Amino acid sequence: MKEQRVPYRRTFVRLLGFLGPYRWSLAVSVALAVGSGLAAIGLVWVTKDVIDEAIHPRDERMLWIFIGVIVALGTARALLMMGRRFISGRQALGVEFDLRNALYAHLLRLSFRFYDRHQTGQLMSRATVDLQTVRFFLGYGLIFFFQNLLTIVGVTVVTLVLEWRLALVALAFTPFLVVLAYRYSHVSHPILRDVQQKLADVATVAEENIVGVHVVKAFAREEQEQRKFERASESVFGQSVQANRQRAIYVPLLAFVPLLAQGSVLLLGGWMVVNDTLTVGQFFAFNLFVTMLIMPLRMLGMWIGQAQRATASGERIFEVLDAEVDILEQPDAAELPAGPGRIGFEAVEFAYGETPVLAGIDLEVEPGRTVALIGHTGSGKTTVASLVPRFYDVTAGRVSVDGVDVRDVKLASLRREIGIVAQDPFLFSATVRENIAFGAPWATDEDVERVARLAQAHEFVAELPAAYDTMVGERGITLSGGQRQRLAIARALIMNPRILILDDATASVDATTEAKIRQGLREAMRGRTTLIIAHRLSTLALADELVVLDRGRIAARGTHDDLLTTSAVYRQIYEHGLLEREFAERVEATA
Repeated sequence: MKEQRVPYRRTFVRLLGFLGPYRWSLAVSVALAVGSGLAAIGLVWVTKDVIDEAIHPRDERMLWIFIGVIVALGTARALLMMGRRFISGRQALGVEFDLRNALYAHLLRLSFRFYDRHQTGQLMSRATVDLQTVRFFLGYGLIFFFQNLLTIVGVTVVTLVLEWRLALVALAFTPFLVVLAYRYSHVSHPILRDVQQKLADVATVAEENIVGVHVVKAFAREEQEQRKFERASESVFGQSVQANRQRAIYVPLLAFVPLLAQGSVLLLGGWMVVNDTLTVGQFFAFNLFVTMLIMPLRMLGMWIGQAQRATASGERIFEVLDAEVDILEQPDAAELPAGPGRIGFEAVEFAYGETPVLAGIDLEVEPGRTVALIGHTGSGKTTVASLVPRFYDVTAGRVSVDGVDVRDVKLASLRREIGIVAQDPFLFSATVRENIAFGAPWATDEDVERVARLAQAHEFVAELPAAYDTMVGERGITLSGGQRQRLAIARALIMNPRILILDDATASVDATTEAKIRQGLREAMRGRTTLIIAHRLSTLALADELVVLDRGRIAARGTHDDLLTTSAVYRQIYEHGLLEREFAERVEATA
């Protein structure tokens, strides 16, 4: 148990650190809360005087005076509460704004390794549900805590002055409340943290099914995925029931103990009034003060629960913020110098965690040359290409562009010089023009159309309802796979990069469209260094040299004719490709 408290306290202190930029507004909120609390205490004190000095002696003049004081105090309290709520509300939104920006900025800095290990739904849950929980606590919960604490202190002092014996009776139950609250905090924290985690699991399942709804429906898996979602929801339900069970035990106890205090005050105070040692006004005011005391003490359990939920959410947020950014720029990193685009791999090794992927990769791609990386699935082709823009860092060895180690240059300057077309291209929910010009927002309409023609995309774009101003659905769902790939090729070309990386860029297009894209790519690749990851034999015709990868090593390299006679691995891949092509031609002929 002791080991769990240290990170809990550390997380709580870190959450408070986000209030640093708002310390003045926090101070003003606390001051307004103090003023509001004092006004409330003053209202009760004046109520005592109304009974003892106006109603009991039947003094109408004093009654009107006290009514005026009550109106003034009530107005002041209302204005103070309005000011506090406005300032604390703005502060809460400011904290949420800062936290969300910090989280999003850090997510963008994290490398692919992080995203390889984390699910999108989990990250979205932390950026929404957890952030709102923290925001509510830091913006409102703390102010309520200070207000309730000041009310407890202020009412305690006033009741001791008013009648110390009754005050001691009322306060005698406070230690029980403290013990209960302390116990509740340490029982509920791990449970509430699990609830937050399981809510994120539900979000993950929902996000995957919404994004992959076409696959779900295509395989008629609606019922199975519904049951999967229900299991995740049942897990949340079970953990929430456990959390609710703890609330059901402790919250009523935290509410019952103050009632015992109030009952004791009524018994002793009534006896004192009967024996003329306490006035009716004092008795009435004292009970009002005890009522004022009960509410903050009752709120103690709720506030502790809120603090626990916020801390549990804070832990999940800090897990992301504390994730190591493993692709870092050197302090003295320079801009990538101008050059023709030579790529070098020197004794490169790479591993995903403990799993080795590449070993002893030595490869030099001359400027303006096109090299195709081929090999069986899992041979390391995509990994080799991913090391050039430094999506990952090598485990050993060196990757260079124009003789400069990619680890020694600024990431932005490196990636601006590399155009990438992935096998599964991603398009944003924006216009065709905005998607093509994503990496070059300064591009003119003429630039956009020029690269669209190179990528053989202009013809189908011109037929869209609003041509280049047509909105593309989420992830480009309103376009075919081939259309998405052609827009992705145009997006890479508009950067005018010195290096092109084409990761199976023609995989989702038919043979006719592929031929057109190859023709456009030939011109686009002229003067650029290009790495092609390809499975189609027709795409290999674009390459000047073929590099065969097998189990993370370079098994052979050379031209097509050379490799057919010298490389068994290439010959196997080639023969398999011929079979695929013959099968496709037969299917097309019978269609």
